[in-house]
Amino acid sequence: MTRRCELTGTLPLSGQLRSHAENSTKRKFRPNLCDVTLISDSLGRSFSLRVTARALKSVEHRGGLDAFLLKAADADLSERCLKMKREVQKAVKAAAPAAA
Repeated sequence: MTRRCELTGTLPLSGQLRSHAENSTKRKFRPNLCDVTLISDSLGRSFSLRVTARALKSVEHRGGLDAFLLKAADADLSERCLKMKREVQKAVKAAAPAAA
């Protein structure tokens, strides 16, 4: 299983470790993945996701999982999150005429 964030698509990066003598060795910069459970307000369900700490901050900043999914690009999201995004769009669209 790839160390990949399900919401932002962040992957490991490669780089070099530099010593004081400027010797270089290859190293990996791995994303800070956290197993979290996020709640969708429009669906009324919770989802277990593997996301980075930065993505978790972004979800909180945008106002929850639903707002994050609606604004996120489809290329960044995993297959599970794309399915969640379609469900949220349907739920929001169904709730809009009822509110009006």
